[in-house]
Amino acid sequence: MAGYFELVDAPDGGYRIRMMDGAGQLMAVSVTFPTKKAAVAGVAQAREIAGTGLIRDRSADGRAAVPGSSARVIRGRRGGAGRSNSTLGGSLAGKRAQART
Repeated sequence: MAGYFELVDAPDGGYRIRMMDGAGQLMAVSVTFPTKKAAVAGVAQAREIAGTGLIRDRSADGRAAVPGSSARVIRGRRGGAGRSNSTLGGSLAGKRAQART
């Protein structure tokens, strides 16, 4: 069975989203949203990220969480002002253009 999302009251006011697995075990808790409408929009955003988001490995050992996984993992240094680990956008396109010239 697939997991599900729960909308719950946040202790400091507002609402949070809990992501539960199919067995009812807690997987993640969201930030606090001011309204239920905002929390529902947060669920939509979480679904989009889960379906299309890349994995950024920021762990100390720098290895993929699931060896042999087909998920795309981006490795990079932590922090680094002005540096991006994104594979989207102009930086990659710019590097490809430079490689062709």
